[in-house]
Amino acid sequence: MTAKMIHSMIRVLDEQRSVAFYKQAFGLDIADRLDFEDFTLIYLKNEQSHFELELTVNKGRHEAYNLGDGYGHLAFIVDDLDSEHARLEGLGLAPRKLVEFAPDGDKVIAKFFFITDPDGYEIEVLQKGGRFTG
Repeated sequence: MTAKMIHSMIRVLDEQRSVAFYKQAFGLDIADRLDFEDFTLIYLKNEQSHFELELTVNKGRHEAYNLGDGYGHLAFIVDDLDSEHARLEGLGLAPRKLVEFAPDGDKVIAKFFFITDPDGYEIEVLQKGGRFTG
């Protein structure tokens, strides 16, 4: 059997705020929106991948979700990390510092930064290359 990953889900408080963030930061558009009595599911994607981010909005919830210590992060690759970092800074989205990851001290195996979405989810943005080619 071969399985294909299709989406990852996160819970968000404010649909408009989250949709705007993911559109502005990563060019994700609404692929589908399913509205139910108690919750709404919004599927986001862009032309770079068929993989979707599913936002779940539980109606009537007003307090932030406790992300706990089990959540890791979402990740995106970009062609020009420095330009993307500057663009996100210019939008006021507060990307954190650029990091060159060289665990053995000399060979950089990844260059990246993190940014946090409006609900506190961590997102890693990586320079395209090496094992991160998309």
